[in-house]
Amino acid sequence: MKKKIDHILYAREKNITEDETVRQSLPHKDFRFANPFIVIHHVGPVTYQPGQHARINPHPHRGFSPYTFMLQGEGYHRDNAGNDEIIKAGGVQWMFAGSGILHSEGPTNELLEKGGIQELIQLWINVPKANKWDKPFYQAATAEQLPRVIDQPGVQFRLASGDYNGQTGPIQNFTPVISMIGEIEAGREIELNGAPDYWTLLYVVKGKVVVNDQSVEMHHLVVFDKAAGEIVVAATENAQLLFLSAEPIEEPVAAKDNFVMNTAEEIEQALDDYKNGKFGSLSY
Repeated sequence: MKKKIDHILYAREKNITEDETVRQSLPHKDFRFANPFIVIHHVGPVTYQPGQHARINPHPHRGFSPYTFMLQGEGYHRDNAGNDEIIKAGGVQWMFAGSGILHSEGPTNELLEKGGIQELIQLWINVPKANKWDKPFYQAATAEQLPRVIDQPGVQFRLASGDYNGQTGPIQNFTPVISMIGEIEAGREIELNGAPDYWTLLYVVKGKVVVNDQSVEMHHLVVFDKAAGEIVVAATENAQLLFLSAEPIEEPVAAKDNFVMNTAEEIEQALDDYKNGKFGSLSY
């Protein structure tokens, strides 16, 4: 039996700074989130001209993990926990904000000097209440470090986190999160597995596919019912897909600005802590 589709959500454009626009499929007016998947932002593709300036200045996070899939180009990450890293196309990075962190991100200086294209997806992955005040940490993996869990003619999927087809992705989380990025050529068909009782999502980065007999175009997010069932994906155009499946976190969620906590009071505390300098400082 095929897994039931509950929602097909269009990722609308949203301004997150004066200079940066993203496509946001979560949260959505028709479906808030699938905890632990709180936010899904698709950035680009953006073409930078040689010498152009672009940067997201230092800003705070608490209580969750910003998680980035770099699809094209390259970006930097710097935080006040001492991490200073570059992520290249095909790679992923995961910053656990925990009790609080400041970070800055954007295209690398080299990309901006030469010009080029950048495209990425950033997820906000929630963590249980018991871990929200843990110490921040950073993880990253290159494209070559992601196991090819589906590798057949015209189809390839690379696993970033969780367990799939007997392999384990390099990125670790407090609760099970399966995440993989893949491509499927027009005319090809595959079956994907979402664990029963888990949230399972499929985002069409580009191209056009038919998912369990429903046509889904680029920039749309498919949200499946949690009951068991197969997911059959057939590409009518060359497509790139982000597959996500995770054990639900059955706890209250309060999300505002750059924070994901359990109560509105904790959000106000985070805002006050940032205002009062308790997140520290970051020069870049």
